[in-house]
Amino acid sequence: MAEVRARIAILEAALDPAHGQFAGQPVWTGPKARAFAEDLSARRVRLRQAARTLLDTLEDELHTVPATVSLSAAQH
Repeated sequence: MAEVRARIAILEAALDPAHGQFAGQPVWTGPKARAFAEDLSARRVRLRQAARTLLDTLEDELHTVPATVSLSAAQH
């Protein structure tokens, strides 16, 4: 799970550099720039939510799997 969490963190941060540029100093101005920045922010939020949902779903599934399995169950 540590590997999955590390990769999820990479996904969650994927749009941070671009978002930081648009949220910091103006690199592009005007109505189209504002629309682009709003879209970028929304996509960043959706990416983070999807990554978190993926991790939560995986953890929930793993909690339903027994830590050990009997020999008879493993042979079937």
